[in-house]
Amino acid sequence: MHYAVIGFGCAGYYAAKTIRENDPDGIITVFSEHNYSPYNPMLTTYFAAGKIPFESLFPFGSLKQIEEEYRLDIRTGTKVKAVHAAEQQIVLEDGETVGYDRLLIASGASAFAPVFDGLDPADAFYMRTVDDAVRLKNELEEKPHRSALVVGASMVGIKVVELLNGQGIHTVLADLAPAIFPLASYPDVAAEIERRISAKGVELALGKGLQKAEKTKSGYHCTMSDGSTVDADLIVLCIGTRANTKIVDPNEIKINRGIVVDDAMATSWPGVYAAGDCCEGHELQSRNTMIIGLWANAAHQGTTAGANMTGKAAEFDGNFLHNITHFMDMDFIGFGDNRITGEVLTSGNIHEGLYVEAVLKDHRLAGVNILDNYRISGAIKNYLYRMMEGESEEISPIQKGILIKEGLRPSFIEKLEGSYHDKG
Repeated sequence: MHYAVIGFGCAGYYAAKTIRENDPDGIITVFSEHNYSPYNPMLTTYFAAGKIPFESLFPFGSLKQIEEEYRLDIRTGTKVKAVHAAEQQIVLEDGETVGYDRLLIASGASAFAPVFDGLDPADAFYMRTVDDAVRLKNELEEKPHRSALVVGASMVGIKVVELLNGQGIHTVLADLAPAIFPLASYPDVAAEIERRISAKGVELALGKGLQKAEKTKSGYHCTMSDGSTVDADLIVLCIGTRANTKIVDPNEIKINRGIVVDDAMATSWPGVYAAGDCCEGHELQSRNTMIIGLWANAAHQGTTAGANMTGKAAEFDGNFLHNITHFMDMDFIGFGDNRITGEVLTSGNIHEGLYVEAVLKDHRLAGVNILDNYRISGAIKNYLYRMMEGESEEISPIQKGILIKEGLRPSFIEKLEGSYHDKG
């Protein structure tokens, strides 16, 4: 059996590992555009800030170690031009074609940024790949910078802001959205985060997008969408990502924002699977398919795909939207779709110590924001997952113990379990 894996990030690695564990004799060919071992994109800001060494970006070891351990044929620096599912052929950019019996597309996602008048995309900085991190780190080490503009009030954007602010660079954080973390935070929580980072010297330009940039001797004179201006020595774009799906023919394989897969990670074409940031899997809360760009999600999807590619029966039931991040001496955790409205529950002081804000829709927990205590995140995430799976609407005794130990009152925990107690 000849297995092909396009893309060698988290999903590609776990798929190749699982294939080899289930099929000791199969041929596994991996196509990777870069020459690096699989790396975690969320660690790139830590490297750029000098908090971790270069080697720590690669949690699975060197490419040579991985290749030898799992007996892979890894073709690095190889760009795939197209996949022809009907012919079971992969077409490379140099025109070479490679056949396969089973295929995994794990091509990931790329940093997205619109074209801005006066700003050459090559002159802007990004934070997605190892090369992005190396480039920004070198820039900051080699040249003095007094000011920066970060566009994108996202989880990646705030880590870049933390990096720049920590080096004494006056940083402006801009986003067309009116609040920070627009896809994860509730209004009061967002306002508190904004207050805290402003107190650390970060200038916020929320509700404003970058419109154009004029090159100056020291950097850029930027005009924002509301007519205001920002002067910056460098510009970092953290606006978002787009799934890498161009190699796929939508007439053969179903694509929305990403490649659509079922719980087996199978696409609409037999023998072709997809996993990681390039695909849309089952999102538990909405019951729709959705891209969930999380490391653990990619690992589960890759493992599931690898098992099914070898004839095993495996399913990944899906995931739900969540973000857990630490920055500028605070923790922020967001679970669930923050657009869902309903009964609002709060616990703690939003300005200090543990604070929890939860939304119940039809007496069921729909979303949670947590400030300043990541230790309770596992218990609440586990409860939400089980509830969305229909397994239980009660928080387990062990998880209740964790929540109480960290400062939540039993009466508040009982409210979180709304529908369970309603039935009683």
